[in-house]
Amino acid sequence: MDPVARSVRPSFEIGARDGAARAGRLATPHGVLETPAFFPVGTYGAVRGLTADELASVGVQGLLANTYHLHLRPGEAVVAAHGGLHGFMGWSGPILTDSGGFQVFSLDSFCRRTEAGVEFKSPVDGRPVFLSPERAIEIQEALGADFIVALDEFEAIAPEPEAARERTRACLERTLRWAERCRGAQRREDQLLFGIIQGGGEADLRAESAARTRALGFGAFAIGGLGVGESPADRAKLVDAVVSALPGEAPRYLMGLGLPEDLVSAVQSGVDLFDCVVPTRHGRHGSVFTSRGRLNLRNARHREDREPLDPDCACPACRRHSRAYLRHLVTCGDALGARLLSLHNIAYYMKLVRDMREAIAATRLREWVEVWRAGYFAEEPEAPSGSSRAVHSPA
Repeated sequence: MDPVARSVRPSFEIGARDGAARAGRLATPHGVLETPAFFPVGTYGAVRGLTADELASVGVQGLLANTYHLHLRPGEAVVAAHGGLHGFMGWSGPILTDSGGFQVFSLDSFCRRTEAGVEFKSPVDGRPVFLSPERAIEIQEALGADFIVALDEFEAIAPEPEAARERTRACLERTLRWAERCRGAQRREDQLLFGIIQGGGEADLRAESAARTRALGFGAFAIGGLGVGESPADRAKLVDAVVSALPGEAPRYLMGLGLPEDLVSAVQSGVDLFDCVVPTRHGRHGSVFTSRGRLNLRNARHREDREPLDPDCACPACRRHSRAYLRHLVTCGDALGARLLSLHNIAYYMKLVRDMREAIAATRLREWVEVWRAGYFAEEPEAPSGSSRAVHSPA
């Protein structure tokens, strides 16, 4: 990394508020991030099928890369030899890396958990791998992202309802102990370290986790463990419980969610940062987000449709091609279709967060949400089955 860039310490400034929502500027060694902001997911150091120039052309400010997958291959030493992820990926803007904990714990039956950390076998070559809080920080410092995340114990679903709170409490406590170790292991001052809030579906435990993580001295906070089956209404209550216990001037990051409606709801609650595979994963399957509703291009009604995906969008897919042509690419399995629809969906997300920033600055977010909902839900949602949760598998 450029020594001048490495000397820059991240900082966050809130420029406008509208109720609980905030619009701000998050300064990093690789530029200023306007918030609310959304990070497309580049699991292996690339947003699948899209170049850095294409992403920048539709307004992408920052990307997320996956610590777990990059540690397994090519290894953080290879990335560090390129000057970190920015040099390795050819991306000049801010980058966020997660801790890798979610991926490890999602392989619950294949890993051994202890207070020291997690031991598992690499799915790439079968070698044993050990991930501790200290090692998670060491790897992320070598990768060189602007934002890094503490290792947490992702909450597994308890086998019996009466065991759920006990299990949630245990995960919360270990996450806090590991968070303190991550804070002690950090050596680089140019990376903003996020502490993770856990607590399952219990609002009181969520608030407790937030307050105790705050007391450890973190300057930024990530909300983890959501998007695993809770209803949108319950999720909003849990996010509100967390936000109420966090410092008002610190950035807040909702991990791994989600659909556009997830972002809008969370921004109204005071969340600043998001990541998810939804726009690219949906695009590869022919599902697109537009200002006039969601579309599934695999539907036969689009076979002769000469309209653009979205008349209000200026992305390459909308500017140059019809729905019929794009449907043809998707149904033929041509890679260009997946690329164009992924890029369109990312462009939609970039406009979504940009419009929210502008509405917050004008203190008109509530009115904007009403208009947006009327357009977004104009047609019955047609999306691939599955959760909106990002597991940071290839995006």
